Amino acid sequence: MVGQRIGVGIVGLGAIGATHARALREIDRVDLVAYSGGTTAAASDAGWPDAVQLSPAEVIDHPGVQVVAICTPSDTHAALALDALRAGRHVVVEKPLALRVADAEAVVTEARRRGLVASMIAHRRFEPEHEHVRELLGTGALGELRLARTHVHWVRDDAYYAAAPWRTSMAAGGGSLMNQGAHNVDLLRWLCGEVVEVTAQHATLGHDMDAEDTTVATVRFASGALGVITTSTATPPGDEASIVLHLSGGTVELGQGTVLRWDVPGVPAPGAADDGAASGARDPGAIGHSGHLTQWRDVVDAIDSGRAPAIDVADAAKTVRLLCAVYEAAASGRAVNPADL
Repeated sequence: MVGQRIGVGIVGLGAIGATHARALREIDRVDLVAYSGGTTAAASDAGWPDAVQLSPAEVIDHPGVQVVAICTPSDTHAALALDALRAGRHVVVEKPLALRVADAEAVVTEARRRGLVASMIAHRRFEPEHEHVRELLGTGALGELRLARTHVHWVRDDAYYAAAPWRTSMAAGGGSLMNQGAHNVDLLRWLCGEVVEVTAQHATLGHDMDAEDTTVATVRFASGALGVITTSTATPPGDEASIVLHLSGGTVELGQGTVLRWDVPGVPAPGAADDGAASGARDPGAIGHSGHLTQWRDVVDAIDSGRAPAIDVADAAKTVRLLCAVYEAAASGRAVNPADL
């Protein structure tokens, strides 16, 4: 396929689907062929006036589509990804890959069986400061990890939830952990390694709805280090998401495209990102498309070269396990090993 144009279909041209469409506009040899949902005006505004609006099934089956981007509500991700894979399409799935471990593993199995590229959006891994820290962790330059913390203390008003009722439902993946916190939980796992034990609590403190809007979890990593995860959409005015690593060599705190603290003697700090990374702490519409662009470039290269994408669904399924373990621990009141789910 190297040198040939690649046709993409977006299932769900809402706010996040439009983010994908804008990113695709900046990649040579890629065309948005078809989309479902949204409006023709939204497609035009994203730079694709000639893309056709179809039903989700028609997007997946369109003969000009080689890659399907799943940008629908979270509880539909796995089923649509399976439909696309069974139709012989590569897939890019917005986070989370699935809401249940069994569904995530089904996507992994289908992608592997068909030899197709399948990737979950985890674009924050590509931010330069995160890549740099992971490399330093791998070489031991920062010392031994002792304590890790990630905090997503955001705010969402009633209008946000009213605009998409699935966001109010635990079963649909509307909780602050699964919806807003998924990227930072993924980063924590990617940087610090697998988690072997989780305890948790959650509550709905700032909204009248079924879904939790505040979650607190403690984790034990396979290395023996400990960690804390906190997520909320009920913490005005809303702060940028952060990850803090306390190591034998010092302390590192990373924001969204920023290095908030670098206190590691003898080890220079990475440069701040200059690619327009933005925080959705107060407004989900403030998040730009630069991270999606980077990940889409990786996906296109993976298709061209026949390699696995940098973020494949087998790895994404491990993040689903961790997210589900937090909810299981909160529901059961007991410690949970993600590997047991």
